[in-house]
Amino acid sequence: MKIEFNNLYTHFVFITLKRQPVIPEKSRIRIEKYITGIVKNNSSKLYAVYANPEHMHILVSRAPTLSEVELATIISDSSEKFINENKLVMGSFSWQQSAAAFSVSKSGIDNVCKYILNQPEHHKRVSFAQEYDQFLKFYQAK
Repeated sequence: MKIEFNNLYTHFVFITLKRQPVIPEKSRIRIEKYITGIVKNNSSKLYAVYANPEHMHILVSRAPTLSEVELATIISDSSEKFINENKLVMGSFSWQQSAAAFSVSKSGIDNVCKYILNQPEHHKRVSFAQEYDQFLKFYQAK
């Protein structure tokens, strides 16, 4: 069956292997632009992305033909290859083998975008470990 209209907003959180802070600020924008292209090339729309040293947030409206797992796998595999081929980090780069995917309502898009784009300020007050625990509690995943 063809789905003509959809509201499939997902907030992904990808974590570097062993939560190591390996993504340098000088590579952040290049990585984010590449991920924007990955999302667009998979019939989805990117609303916000921010690559922190040890994790990355992405808000997308995904195509109904892709599950969260499929899109997350495409993003992680493609970006790992891009980061390694272009030597954007010291040594070999990998994401963890699992990511988080949280559904977002249409009315929550603006708040989630602001949250993602405000990551540098947010992480001056809250560590990534604290942030991740808060997510899991909020979304009752823990």
